[in-house]
Amino acid sequence: MIIETDDLIRELLVRWLTEAGYSVAADDSQTNGIALVIADVPNPAQAGAALRELHARHGAPILATSGRFRRAPAASEGAARRLGVAKVLPKPFTCAELLAAVGQCLDGPLSGSP
Repeated sequence: MIIETDDLIRELLVRWLTEAGYSVAADDSQTNGIALVIADVPNPAQAGAALRELHARHGAPILATSGRFRRAPAASEGAARRLGVAKVLPKPFTCAELLAAVGQCLDGPLSGSP
């Protein structure tokens, strides 16, 4: 599931993921069968409660994206732990970066969980 307020970015994410073979929902009302939530986080400092609520509602790992995340691996891992998400992905990112992050969230060890 993708939660992204920017229509163009949401459409691009849906296209990239669909072309890679993933089923994608861009509607937060779906609650069953969700394997991963990709959520835009405009302000990471204030996103903790909303991300915990998303995790509780869907029971799926969360990949948080934001232009405010830093690219350094240690900073990304620390942000993921603080937010209680599987992984963070700094914006802007490429299709390859998105697909790698999705794969890590679905197949690899989680960096943190709420």
